Amino acid sequence: MAFHLIIYLYSILQWILDKLLSPIPPPPHAQLHRPRIAVIGAGLTGVSSASHCVGHGFDVTIFEAGDEKSLGGIWAKVNNTSGLQIHSIMYRFHPSVKWSSGYPDRQQVVSQITQLWKRYGLQERTKFNTRVTSVSKDKQGRWIINDPSNGRFDGVMAAVGTCGDPKIPHIQGQENFQGEIYHSSKLDGKTAEGKKVLVVGGGASAVEALEFVVHTGAKSTSVLARSEKWIIPRNAIIDTLLAFNIFGEETVFSWIPESLLRIFFYRDLDDLAPPAGTGGLFTGTPMVNSDIFHQIRVGKAEWLRGDIQAFTENGIRFNHRARGVPKGGPGRESVIEGDMVIMATGFQRPSLAFLPDEVFQEPYQPPNWYLQCFPPEHMSVCANNCTYVNAIGTVGNYHIGIYTRLLLMFLVDPLARPQEYWMKRWIDMTRTLKSFAPTGAFDFFTYSELMYWFVFCVVINPFRWKWALFVFFGIGEALPLSVVKEEERFRNGLGMKRRYHE
Repeated sequence: MAFHLIIYLYSILQWILDKLLSPIPPPPHAQLHRPRIAVIGAGLTGVSSASHCVGHGFDVTIFEAGDEKSLGGIWAKVNNTSGLQIHSIMYRFHPSVKWSSGYPDRQQVVSQITQLWKRYGLQERTKFNTRVTSVSKDKQGRWIINDPSNGRFDGVMAAVGTCGDPKIPHIQGQENFQGEIYHSSKLDGKTAEGKKVLVVGGGASAVEALEFVVHTGAKSTSVLARSEKWIIPRNAIIDTLLAFNIFGEETVFSWIPESLLRIFFYRDLDDLAPPAGTGGLFTGTPMVNSDIFHQIRVGKAEWLRGDIQAFTENGIRFNHRARGVPKGGPGRESVIEGDMVIMATGFQRPSLAFLPDEVFQEPYQPPNWYLQCFPPEHMSVCANNCTYVNAIGTVGNYHIGIYTRLLLMFLVDPLARPQEYWMKRWIDMTRTLKSFAPTGAFDFFTYSELMYWFVFCVVINPFRWKWALFVFFGIGEALPLSVVKEEERFRNGLGMKRRYHE
């Protein structure tokens, strides 16, 4: 009864968010106005960003390298057994999204992306089978995607994500293995029933493999990981509290959540946690999974730390390392037998090489950009969800809309635009503030830190104050635009010309 009440209240919350915060979709074949935005990628981020653009009346074209089956990005490539590891309330990539469960599966996620794409009429604004190879400027300062036949754009939203094609390294002796070998994203139609499964890798892709072996009833599972990695429970409250670290780095208080995880979550499996003083919780993206510990405790799985030496005919020769011994260090070698090997080796990171060369110059190369997504040389480019390395939070929450609306604000309001000099000073400031972080300043962040960046960005410039409700919630763009028009009249009286481009 209580469970059904929670689901009912969650449905009401989603309905309210949709009514209050979703921009109104344009009518079919609507003639939208400038600025015109090029969105590169038709994954979750690209579709969400494009919907915000057209919902606020701005023209957009999506360029997608794959065909229509690629709609949804990485979610279109993973297995049907894959699903959200974080609670769906932390994965609201658009106000109109309506989840039917706390941890929706891959089909539900793709369905919501597709519905969003159709709801905002993006079918007629998407160019499939169009791989972007170059983004350059014409003499008027507008962006050209590949060549002028694709039109000219005032802004560019790169939304290629961080996961591209599956990454499958070749391991010595692999051709001698008598069992099955699959990448963790290629498990649909396969079964592990009654088999001894070896999972190569201990990162996020290992979660996908674990979901598969649990669903298909594997006899046993051995996770072969090179090092300890923080695992946090699949619990929305705990995950949210961890994301509240506004400093976005290890602090003198980090031992508190780390100790609590060891005591209440790892418990008797504390040996699987990173040793104290190494690999702090706020240095890398943790795994979010509660099932692996249950599988280990009931004897159906084991987590082995060490180095893979080679395949044998019936398994993998593995060098077991003691806790704290570095990769490649001394250990005890043995053969771990298995009938199926799942390569949980992740995905190749999509390249941003299509962007102009100047945005990759040190020391302001990605992820060291303004708000991590805007290259200082071109405030009209936003690499939304493309540049992050590690984080605690989510890549699918409402910051997608905030980044999109920041780009729109920069394009339509000259007085709100950041200058290259000040964008670089913000980057320098953030580096200074995080100078004691064990990682680079932008190599790890928390969701709370990201919100601080956004607030600072708006507060620091009084000409952005009128945009605050629009930037954070998508509300009230009409009033700021009317103010901008009055400011434009004043500037025109002084002989200044309005430009959507830089």
